[in-house]
Amino acid sequence: MTPNAKPLLRALAGEALPTPPVWLMRQAGRYLPEYRATREKAGSFLDLCYNPELATEVTLQPIQRFGFDAAILFADILLVPQALGADVTFVQGEGPRLSTVTSPEDLARLGPVDAIHDTLSPVYETVSRLSTALPSDVTLIGFAGAPWTVATYMIAGRGTPSQEPARRLLMQQPEVFFALLDKITDATIEYLSRQVEAGAEVVKLFDSWAGSLSAPDFGPVCLEPNRRIISELKSRYPNLPVIAFPRGAGGAYERFVAESGADCVGLDQHVPLDWARERLQPKICVQGNLDPMLMVEGGEKLDRAAKTICETLGDGPFVFNLGHGITPDADPANVERLLRAVRG
Repeated sequence: MTPNAKPLLRALAGEALPTPPVWLMRQAGRYLPEYRATREKAGSFLDLCYNPELATEVTLQPIQRFGFDAAILFADILLVPQALGADVTFVQGEGPRLSTVTSPEDLARLGPVDAIHDTLSPVYETVSRLSTALPSDVTLIGFAGAPWTVATYMIAGRGTPSQEPARRLLMQQPEVFFALLDKITDATIEYLSRQVEAGAEVVKLFDSWAGSLSAPDFGPVCLEPNRRIISELKSRYPNLPVIAFPRGAGGAYERFVAESGADCVGLDQHVPLDWARERLQPKICVQGNLDPMLMVEGGEKLDRAAKTICETLGDGPFVFNLGHGITPDADPANVERLLRAVRG
């Protein structure tokens, strides 16, 4: 990495920077009035995801307002199930609803992996537009849901508190479960590959429900699909940095870092900073991990927490972010306050 390289790319390459690069998960979202206006114009959430002009607009909004070091593609992890043939809708105030996959017959109704690009081509166009629209020092991040997290929605047909339907299918019909997991894994490889070819400089895998798995299941269900995706992407694009986020993994973070092949690991807000500095950061760039509630609370608590994270992790490769996505009730003024705390 040259000194003129983009800050996020330098951190992901293992460089400790005097001021860490900053971006926030869900930085383009409902807490921003300009996002709400664009969403209203789009008509529905899915219409917004599949409209390259408007999806580009909302991706750029937090860059224009706050000056983050990275922009993450505006899309949703459930576009891949939809591209595979699942029925996907978003119910206002309730979240996603999907047709379920719980039997061999349900699996057979899904389409082939190589057919997903017809549905997802607007997403690739959004990436292409962003690659030319972003400021020269801002990194473009593509993303997808990791297979276990996507599978939980496809099996239950909605979000669930403990992912019990998916864990039950894993126990009772493992052949169906792993066939679905493999299909999602293959589709994710192709989806992220097209994002890279369209201009994404980094990709991120969100395994938001990794923490719901038992210790014996963590390896085959969370770690192995992530490892396979990362390995295949790096064989196709050797210089591609990959961020992985096994949220809630706890002590399994250490194994994930050792075996996944990721360049950076996202830390949720429950990961102790000293432990991450001592056990993870010598091996990998770490990203995180401010409690998203502080973006609602603000004030001196926000300042102190942000500075503590920077002081603890700032001597190694580090990307400042939240421990999970920014929430709709966050105050945009607190984002500005956060950036002042991190950047001085």
